[in-house]
Amino acid sequence: MGQIPSPIGSPRRGGSATGSGALGGTIAQLAVLATLLALALAAVPVGGLWGWPAAGALALYAGIAALVLFGVRREALRRFGAANGVTLLRAAGVAFLAAVALRPGPLSASLRGALVALGAVLLLLDGVDGWLARRGDLASRFGARFDMEIDALSILVFTLLLLRAGQAGAWVLAIGLARYIFVGVGWLWPPLARELAPNLRRKTICVAVVTALLLALAPFVGPASARMICAVALVLLVYSFAVDCVWLLTLRRSAPR
Repeated sequence: MGQIPSPIGSPRRGGSATGSGALGGTIAQLAVLATLLALALAAVPVGGLWGWPAAGALALYAGIAALVLFGVRREALRRFGAANGVTLLRAAGVAFLAAVALRPGPLSASLRGALVALGAVLLLLDGVDGWLARRGDLASRFGARFDMEIDALSILVFTLLLLRAGQAGAWVLAIGLARYIFVGVGWLWPPLARELAPNLRRKTICVAVVTALLLALAPFVGPASARMICAVALVLLVYSFAVDCVWLLTLRRSAPR
C-alpha cells in the first residue's frame, strides 16, 4: 500500500538507501521462497495444480523476483529488511493463489474455505510488514511501491478466484484491474501520474476491498450475496479513485505556471 499514484494502500518500508549490500540477501530470500513455492505446488493435495497452473505461478513469481532485484539495485538499498521479506512472502502466497485460479475444474467448498484462510493470513501479513518497517525505521520508496504492487496483484487474483468459483460475473475483474487501468491512464494523461500523498482513506478502502473479496469467496456465501458484496467493494474502489483523480487535477490547476 503506497504513496505512489494509486488509491490502493498506505506508505511504507524497505531498507535505507546507500549501498548494494542488500542484493545478496535479497537473492537468497528469493531463492528460498521460490523453492518453498515449488514444494507447496507439488505437495498440496489439490488436483490439477501441477502443470500449467504451477508453471504460471512460478513464472509470475519469477517476474516479481526480477522486478524486486531491479528495484533493490536501482534504489541501492543498504539491506533488504524484514518488512520487505514479509512482503516477499506475501508475493509467494499470491503466486500460489494464482496457480489455483489457473487450474481446471470447479472450486469445491472445502478448497474455497482453504483459500479464504490463506487470503486472511496474507492480509494479516500486510499489516505485519508495515509494523516491522515502522519499528525498524526502514521506510523507503522501494518498500512502499513493492507493498502496493503486491496489494494490487492480490486483489486481481482474488477477483479471478471469484470468477472461477462462479460467485460473480466477469465484471468483478474490474475490481482487480482498477489499479492497472489507473496507471495506464496516467501514462496517457501525465497529470494523473503525479505522486499521491499518504492517506488513511486509501489504506482503509484497500483493506475493506480485500476483506469483501475474501468474504464473497467464502463457502457459506451464495452467488447472489457475493455479487452484492463485490458491487459494494467496486463502488468503494471507484470512489477512492475518483477522489484521488480530483485531487490530482486540482493540484495541476493550482500549481504555479
